[in-house]
Amino acid sequence: MNISTYTVKPKLPNSLKPLEEIARNLWLSWNFDAVQLFIRLDYDVWLQSQQSPVRALGMVSQERFTEMAQDDSYLAALTEVYDRFLKYKKAETWYRGTKEDVVAYFSMEYGMDVSLPIYSGGLGMLSGDHMKTSSDMGLPLVGIGLLYRQGYFKQLLNADGFQQESYPENDWYNMPVELKTDSQGEPVKISVDLAGRAAVAQIWEVKVGRSSLYLLDTNIQDNPQDFRNITAALYGGDKETRIQQEILLGVGGIRALRALGINPAVTHMNEGHAAFLGLERIREIMREKQFSFDEAREAVWPTNIFTTHTPVPAGNERFEINLMEKYFKPWTEILGITWNEFLGLGRERTYDDHESFCMTILALKLAAYANGVSRLHGLVSQKMWKGLWPGLPLAEVPIGHVTNGVHPKTWVSNNMSDLLLRYFGPHYEEEPTDFSVWERMDRISDEELWRTHERRRERLVAFTRERIRQNLKRNGAVERRIQHAEDALSPYALTIAFARRFATYKRGNLLLRDPERLLRLLKDSERPVQLIFAGKAHPMDMPGKELIKSIVHFAEQHDVESRIIFLENYDMTMAHYLTAGADLWLNTPRRPLEASGTSGMKAAMNGVLNCSVLDGWWDEAYNPEVGWAIGRGEEYEDTNLQDEVESKALYDLLEREIIPLFYQRGRDGLPREWIKRMKSCMRVIGPSMSSHRMLIDYSEQFYFPALKNYRQMFKSGYEEVRHLAAYFAKLKHSWESIRILNIDSNAKPVMERGDSLTVTARIELGKLSPEDVQVELYYGSVSTQTREIEHALVIEMQSVSHSEDCYFYQVQVECVQTGWQGHTVRILPKHPALVHPYRTGFIKWA
Repeated sequence: MNISTYTVKPKLPNSLKPLEEIARNLWLSWNFDAVQLFIRLDYDVWLQSQQSPVRALGMVSQERFTEMAQDDSYLAALTEVYDRFLKYKKAETWYRGTKEDVVAYFSMEYGMDVSLPIYSGGLGMLSGDHMKTSSDMGLPLVGIGLLYRQGYFKQLLNADGFQQESYPENDWYNMPVELKTDSQGEPVKISVDLAGRAAVAQIWEVKVGRSSLYLLDTNIQDNPQDFRNITAALYGGDKETRIQQEILLGVGGIRALRALGINPAVTHMNEGHAAFLGLERIREIMREKQFSFDEAREAVWPTNIFTTHTPVPAGNERFEINLMEKYFKPWTEILGITWNEFLGLGRERTYDDHESFCMTILALKLAAYANGVSRLHGLVSQKMWKGLWPGLPLAEVPIGHVTNGVHPKTWVSNNMSDLLLRYFGPHYEEEPTDFSVWERMDRISDEELWRTHERRRERLVAFTRERIRQNLKRNGAVERRIQHAEDALSPYALTIAFARRFATYKRGNLLLRDPERLLRLLKDSERPVQLIFAGKAHPMDMPGKELIKSIVHFAEQHDVESRIIFLENYDMTMAHYLTAGADLWLNTPRRPLEASGTSGMKAAMNGVLNCSVLDGWWDEAYNPEVGWAIGRGEEYEDTNLQDEVESKALYDLLEREIIPLFYQRGRDGLPREWIKRMKSCMRVIGPSMSSHRMLIDYSEQFYFPALKNYRQMFKSGYEEVRHLAAYFAKLKHSWESIRILNIDSNAKPVMERGDSLTVTARIELGKLSPEDVQVELYYGSVSTQTREIEHALVIEMQSVSHSEDCYFYQVQVECVQTGWQGHTVRILPKHPALVHPYRTGFIKWA
């Protein structure tokens, strides 16, 4: 069938034309007054459009447009919002430098608005907030991802509480995306080689305030059906689909930016999915500069940033060697390396033929900058990957941390935002990096804060009841049961929310472990408690699905369906209601399996108190004034014992502290001690877990240094890179000839604090010179258990003399610490172009 296609746009009167520009920029997703314009335009249409401004414009009748074009009240509101939108785009920002070179941020998913369903969970939420915050701060950053035809699945629970999935198709022509075209009006396209066949992708742009996100789409006629399905679904298909998606994201993403005339001077891999971009960047430089692989790798390394989100080895993406061979064997010729050398890029043990290819390892080996997503996760990641740097002390493994954050304007409810704006002043909106405004929390009266929170709880209850009605109707329930939805929850009871991905390690059923104790809490007429659960299990995760089913069955079997609710199809809309309307946010992961978590941060910024295991972000944010900790950070080998201990600790907290505090009311009916904690929580968590703090950390630790590295390389014509590659070539041939012959010092069996310690080392450097190495004194307290130096201090030693075959290095330090002390000497690489000296295989200890 020969079908001619074209696009039909809504016909807006001139006075309403700004609506289209606002609808197609996700700035509106964190500005509720902009959303209200579409609600006022036609409320019924807004609901039918599933809260999609672009789709809503296409559904509103022409008569309604004509009517609203003459409504002076509506036009005044539109003008006010549009003026603020234009002012936002032109305003001075935190970053005021050049934008000629950009940071390209790669992520498999982005959660920015319910109208763009290309996200599944926490990784996507983080990526979305990253993009919004980059816009607020004016950073030179663009996003790269994939445009999924079906996004992630829609969750449906059958009458038995078992999760089922549906995959509705996305209609991009009625969503906030725009196809990128060339000067001839043709779509901009790129291609990647997939096992000898070319897969073609077109590029769509999502405007995010001042920033842009570019999404690749293979669902076009240029491709055979199997390639059109590459961007069919997020985390769908088998391993082969997954490797195709990740080649498209990494390799295709770089090519897409080039096709758009954008120079990705620095690349940030948000998880290992995009790690193939490192190979593409190396290939580009080899071709353009006629570099060897080693030279090109040294050019890419100081401009690559990698963020890991996975706290367990099994969670890191791996591909079997036969699959790698199918898709990457030709790359060995392109890169000028052997097949074993290529595979070694993704292996912890470079020449272990039994080890599969790991995307996390590839990213770590090709990036000078790496981080976990919380302080605890940074430590976990160092332990997990220390094998990549044999001989390096754990504390120096070059994986740092930047704790995740959330975008306040997106996640603080509109009611709470209005309240904060009144007391914080315009800086709250206009200068989000001014964290001092959160110190004004105590200016807000207890009455106003509590009434605002109560309104949000009431809306959560109303939202929940409506969702229950819809689900019961869909499952064919009788009218009498549907009417009982009105009894679900109370707008006045202590409301506990547990909403997150339903993986078994998150222990969504921990609170159900002692049914008798839980039922006593739920059925207490004087101090009632109610629970709302929400979250999706991966379609292949049967244990996760059984967890959901067990919660539904528990409520039915114990006749507490009005007190325990499982809300299906957890999405951004539901998340807004839950994080703003609950009283207590519950989180029960097995420590240390929660890399960070962000839902609790969103809740905290709305004054919702957290009760959580000390894992992820809560491990560093917790103090008794902002919430409650389950346990003290213990880790268990026996998971049954862990569940028993921590469930009892949770019940104890609820019975002895949380519930009594919530219901402790004065004569005015206000829970003032609870409100005091709400204020402390918002004052502390608001600035510390803001995504603006997160982006400042990324900028100062990684983005700005990496951009500086790029500009220095570019300015020198990449000569520095050639020298660095030559330096490491020399090091490879000479490193084994280095020997620390002996160490002398003036140390006595007993030294006094303040004494001067002089250490001299005699070192044989072979064909290397003192300029090629960094000789360090490594000293500090010695553990009586391991007899190793703990919390070591490091100071560089200086070459003071040399004989024919060796050099003498010396340093003097003051004895400051008391107790059993020790020292040794080590040697590391030294070159002015090195970001850090920790390179695999290059460390020599005495």
